[in-house]
Amino acid sequence: MRDDTTSLEGCTVDAVDVHAFEVPTDGPEGREQDGTLEWDSTTLVLVRVHAGGRTGLGYTYGDASVASFVHSKLTPVIKGEPASSPAALWQRMGARIRNAGRPGVGSMAVSAVDVALWDLKARLLDLPLVHLLPACHDQVPVYGSGGFTNYPLDRLTDQLAGWVGQGIPRVKLKTSRQPERDADRLTAVRKAIGDEPELFTDANGALARKEALYWARRFHDEWDVRWFEEPVTSADLEGLRMLRDRGPERLEIAAGEYAFTAQDFVNLTDGPAVDCLQADITRCGGVTGVLEVAGLSAARHLDLSAHCAPALSAHAFCAVRRLRHLEYFHDHVRVEHLLFDGTLSPVGGALRPDTDRPGIGLDVKWADAEPYRVHGTRPS
Repeated sequence: MRDDTTSLEGCTVDAVDVHAFEVPTDGPEGREQDGTLEWDSTTLVLVRVHAGGRTGLGYTYGDASVASFVHSKLTPVIKGEPASSPAALWQRMGARIRNAGRPGVGSMAVSAVDVALWDLKARLLDLPLVHLLPACHDQVPVYGSGGFTNYPLDRLTDQLAGWVGQGIPRVKLKTSRQPERDADRLTAVRKAIGDEPELFTDANGALARKEALYWARRFHDEWDVRWFEEPVTSADLEGLRMLRDRGPERLEIAAGEYAFTAQDFVNLTDGPAVDCLQADITRCGGVTGVLEVAGLSAARHLDLSAHCAPALSAHAFCAVRRLRHLEYFHDHVRVEHLLFDGTLSPVGGALRPDTDRPGIGLDVKWADAEPYRVHGTRPS
């Protein structure tokens, strides 16, 4: 291991490169659906930062335009700056994008760069990222997530039962695109996984308030569903509060995956509007953003659940005191295993960061990634 007092001394960010890879889905007819969206590919925007002969990487999931945002707005902020202080550079990036637009693409770009800076610092110190953070845990429980609304019943049940067979004790399916079909889907899933595993649902904001309340009661009473994610759009804070207050006591209302700024999370916790808060490391400001949200969740006595990007979230969310679990999302698992060496697989229903690898433990599989490139050029 390097000497901590010298490994960062004088190290400044000397280069940044950005890439984007678009990976087709493996759903029926090349498409996947949830309650409000249909998509045929998932795009990962990769940022690499270089200093002291080491390279840190971070990424977000979004449109390839995020890559251009990183080039134009964020690279000038971090080049030539010390690699020792990711949080200080996070603040400077936030100020830089004020007029360009902080929520949405802006926050996603900052998230990718922030993760790369933390990864770089950990690699310069020859530490796994989890050992650089104020970790409260050494592993993160997961739930299997997929169950898209266009899956035929056999694929739906095989996927969720497969996760249970791997020792994951909680699984989630998408609902509410065609609510009249959900009873058959939930009945098939519950039969396939048995009575013991926890069953979660996610409407992706597809329902109106009264309709969501109706389904909340049915989900709980008929299929013992314990988690109802975004029953209404997460912008409808009053609707979320109504469902939290009037829904079944053992059915938790969850939201937060589309929260980009600290105020977005404050809005969800005031009231509060949710039983369990969610945060996405690739949207909420990266590692630094997760640490900020973790403090808020603890202060409001709410658990925090990690939304997707399992390879990144496994490290960062070990530093969340009120940790609930991590969404082991089918699309992101596929993309991360395709593009990176060093990805993690659940053991005993949890992801444990690999402490034998520095940083977040990932290395790009450039040859495998190249056919999916939509931005940037392969490093020489």
